[in-house]
Parts: sequence; C-alpha cells; structure tokens
Amino acid sequence: MDSRKPSRRQFLTTLAAAVPAATALASMAGAAETTKPAETKSAEPAAGPFSVPALAYAFGALEPHIDAKTMEIHHDKHHAAYVKNLNDAVAGKPDLAGKTVEELVKGLASIGDEKTRTAIRNNGGGHLNHTWFWESMTPGGVEMSDDLSDALNSAFGSVEDFKKQFNDAGLKRFGSGWVWLVKGKDGKLGIVSTANQDNPLTDGATPLLGNDVWEHAYYLKYQNKRADYLAAWWNVVNWSKVAERFKAAK
Repeated sequence: MDSRKPSRRQFLTTLAAAVPAATALASMAGAAETTKPAETKSAEPAAGPFSVPALAYAFGALEPHIDAKTMEIHHDKHHAAYVKNLNDAVAGKPDLAGKTVEELVKGLASIGDEKTRTAIRNNGGGHLNHTWFWESMTPGGVEMSDDLSDALNSAFGSVEDFKKQFNDAGLKRFGSGWVWLVKGKDGKLGIVSTANQDNPLTDGATPLLGNDVWEHAYYLKYQNKRADYLAAWWNVVNWSKVAERFKAAK
C-alpha cells in the first residue's frame, strides 16, 4: 500500500474539519448580504414639522448623468441637514411652525427676528429647493407637453434657445446657487439665478424648474466642469412635473 495515498480515515477527518469552516463562511456571506444597505432609504422621522421626502427613484436611477453616490450624499446628508436646521429654527415659535415651507420662504420679510429670518432663508430655502429638485428629475426623463413647448418657444424663440440661456445663467452663477425657469410677477416666463439657497418665491416669482449648481450637486462626477453637468442634466428632467407647475401657475 502506498503510504503517500490518504487513508479513508484521513479523508473523513479532513472533511469533518472543513464542513464547519464552510458553514461559517456561508453564514458570514449571508449576513453580509442581508445587512447590505438598500440603494435608497425612506426618510427618517424628523424631530419637527418638516422632514426629508423619500426619493421616488433609486440613487443610481439617474446614471450615467448623475451618479448614485452624489445622489445619496445630496439627499441623505445635505438635504437632511437643511431640514434639521429648519426644524430648529421654528422650534418654540408656534406662529412659524404652523406654516408650510413655501409660506415661510415667501414671507421672509415678515419675520422680524434677523437670526430666525436668516436661518429660514438658508435652511427653509434649502429644504424647499431640494424637494422641488428631486421632483424635477426622473430616470430617462419625460417628454415635454405641447402646451409647455409652445410657451417656451414663444418666450425664448425655441426650446433649444431656452436650454442654452438656462445653462448660460447656471454657468455664470458665481459660487453656489440655483438657476430657475420662473413665471414672473408680470406673468411672463423668464430665467433667473439665485445665490445660495434663495428661492424666487421670496421675490414674488413662481418657480417652474430649478437646477442646483452648488458643487455638491455634481463635483464627484464632473469635478469643475459645471457646463458638462448642466448639459447632461436635461436627460433626466421630468417635464411632466414642470408642465404641472406651469398649469397651476396659469
């Protein structure tokens, strides 16, 4: 008998030792799979009247135009911070806590305390702007209605000219801010750019579409190429939501 050939007893002993190890590895793999975080999450309960709305799509659903990691940080970190700070700003102030964020942002001038007014301007605007921003996007985009297309053609010459002017305003916004399609106080469509988290509502205009040009909205994917981000963003615009706002504004 060849002494180098393992005996049946040796084989069974080796097998018995291997089974627990394999079982442990399988258990670890299963645990890792079950504890793997979902791609999106529902908004956590807020300690106040305002909360972060859950996204209607997965973090990665807007790729390749907006990457999943940017969406996750933008929604779960930046937006959540605005909401927390807004709730802190209205805490203990029943006259403010009973108002919607639209009412707060629109009526900033009526808030007498400067510290509270500034907190609501920055964080109420941040909450409102981002809530509308998430709603203004959808995977693959949505076609524009004829009614909205006709209005843009009339106001800007063509839809393409509107996009060029919109992108140009977003590119020229120095530092952080937003670019908006609005219905002005005169009833006409226009393009405005606001600094930081300011919203056109404060100046009496009605926002229909807004794009975030803060660096946190695009820097992981586009770095300093804001123009590339602005151009790519049109691929995910939810024109049905814009048309809904346009109809309401009329």
